[in-house]
Amino acid sequence: MKYDFDTVINRRRTDSVKWDVAENELPMWVADMDFRVAPEIEKAIKKRIEHSVFGYSVIPDEWYKAYMNWWQNRHGVSFKREGLIFCTGVVPAISSIVRKLTTPNENVVIQTPVYNVFFNSVINNGCRVLESPLVYDRKTCSYSMDLEDLEAKLSDPQTTLMILCNPHNPVGKIWNRTTLEKIGILAKKHNVTVISDEIHCDITEPGKNYVPFASVSDICREISITCIAPTKAFNMAGMQSAAVYAENPVLRHKVWRALNTDEIAEPNSFACTAAIAAFNEGAGWLDAMRKYVSENRKRVYDFIEKELPEISVVKSNATYLLWLDISKTGLSAAGIRRDTGLFLTDGSVYGDCGKDFLRMNIACPKVTLEDGLLRLKKAAAIHLNHLKNLKRGAEAVPDKEAGKNRE
Repeated sequence: MKYDFDTVINRRRTDSVKWDVAENELPMWVADMDFRVAPEIEKAIKKRIEHSVFGYSVIPDEWYKAYMNWWQNRHGVSFKREGLIFCTGVVPAISSIVRKLTTPNENVVIQTPVYNVFFNSVINNGCRVLESPLVYDRKTCSYSMDLEDLEAKLSDPQTTLMILCNPHNPVGKIWNRTTLEKIGILAKKHNVTVISDEIHCDITEPGKNYVPFASVSDICREISITCIAPTKAFNMAGMQSAAVYAENPVLRHKVWRALNTDEIAEPNSFACTAAIAAFNEGAGWLDAMRKYVSENRKRVYDFIEKELPEISVVKSNATYLLWLDISKTGLSAAGIRRDTGLFLTDGSVYGDCGKDFLRMNIACPKVTLEDGLLRLKKAAAIHLNHLKNLKRGAEAVPDKEAGKNRE
């Protein structure tokens, strides 16, 4: 089946968080796509609506089977049915788990720059964020982990938890098996539990696969809790449908208690229906979307290399988000939005080490992407012209001291 990603869908005045902006503005910030969901998902939801009764729901067997089959067939990892727990979202799950597995003032390690809500999940639960910054190589525009620094942070007696982003948002990195194995060994050594946020796992470059943390080794499986969902990959965050996987029975019981205590373990009338349709029937749409986003990614690479060489793009192989290095430009997200209406995310929200970056969402029709790129170019030109005017103004001011010397 051929899927349409080119048609522009008007999302204004639809109560969209992303599109709740001024008429002249173009939002390319928050991580949801401007594509219709897979028709297979739409069909399943319409069928559910036709029943016309939306009472309390249980988790059907088909939901468990859908997750288990998807991860087995797509990612080569076997999930046990009893290890899967329904929840309303990855973020609520992470917050709930932090609350259950820590006591106030303990450390939770995160690797910055990283998804900004991790900070909220830690701080709002009375814990302290302990950053282990990723290492940025400005020459190659790539990131890696500082495992020595990570061990130093994990070895702190106050550290009880680590939140891993796999694949990583916002840098678009797929962590390899060797790196993940080392994390597992270090976490086990220092009695730290790992929460692996893998919500972006299905949005990878064609031909690229991510490595589930729990699949790497017995150690990784025993000391970890994995958060997964179809919502990011299939563009249905509003369905509030996700899952947590924990194979360790002690961790699983704690997670189960946490999610139920916080009342985030019950589905709405469409949460399971949408997830089952996505995993059972949505593979074709997903692969087509990945190819389309890959083409958009290459377009951004080419445009910036030719038109905005002072900006660097961190080469990524996962997510539909691009991480732009603007350290040489003096540009800012606020300035770009003010001058052109292009709404990008300021990198500083992902930690102090992101202050010279912008995050750009490229999951949109090509015509929308072109509009965004031209606005970015316009913002750079306005900024450069402003700098030139400032320089001219400075040169025009008489140097009184120099004049005295000449006299």
